[in-house]
Amino acid sequence: MIEDNQELEEVALPVEDSLTRQQGDDQSDESESFDEQALAEILAEDQLIEDEFLSADAEGDDDDDEAEKIMVIASEAPSEPAMESLNGTSEDSSGAGDDEISATRDELKPVIEALLFVADEPLPFKQICKILGDVPEEDVMWALSELVADYEQRGSGLEAREIAGGWRISTRPQYHEFIRKYLKSRPSARLSLPALETLAVVAYKQPITIPEILEIRGVTSSSAVKTLLEKRLIVTKGRKETVGRPMMYGTSKEFLIHFGLKDLSELPSIEDFEDLAQ
Repeated sequence: MIEDNQELEEVALPVEDSLTRQQGDDQSDESESFDEQALAEILAEDQLIEDEFLSADAEGDDDDDEAEKIMVIASEAPSEPAMESLNGTSEDSSGAGDDEISATRDELKPVIEALLFVADEPLPFKQICKILGDVPEEDVMWALSELVADYEQRGSGLEAREIAGGWRISTRPQYHEFIRKYLKSRPSARLSLPALETLAVVAYKQPITIPEILEIRGVTSSSAVKTLLEKRLIVTKGRKETVGRPMMYGTSKEFLIHFGLKDLSELPSIEDFEDLAQ
């Protein structure tokens, strides 16, 4: 088991989706922020519950400092809604006159490719249809299929695929080692091993509370939770109806985007990891 005071080297996150530009602070428009003071109080309650678990083993002398860090991060970083829909559409920022614009059948494929290229996040199918104008959905799906086939036929290093409830142009997984070599010096693309372990626990056991993470990992996860909140890879998912009503955590849409997943069903199974370990 990894000790809490052990120095760990940072490891790189998968960069399957490295081609796309880094998303800025403008992504906060997608998420609804909790009241800062209320969320800080909730996370403080979570820390008190975790302290009770740690007190039995006389561990975690630095928990209070870590709890304060988590409270600061959680109060500053906007959180996604507790029951976020991955298939939702973004607000339409087009002007009234743009409603009259409609793509012809010959324009569908190149227009969709251009939209996916400039988009900061995966574009939901419904939003693509809305942007294209008065075009049958069957024609839009045909154009998407043709675009996917084009990338396949020419053996491109890019691919058009559906991830996180939307469509996006991304790099192919088999070339991620070269991309990681290019991006290895970027600190924003790195996580510590404890943070990766905590993220894996949240991904497979969500929604999960801090005390439950502690029971699985065997060490306090305050610092890791703070890091994951800061990078928006996890979000709050409401309170658990149990003693103390601790806050539950789950993965975010950013998690799906970073790991190139359409939804959580594409996560590798536990059996796959067991086979690799043998």
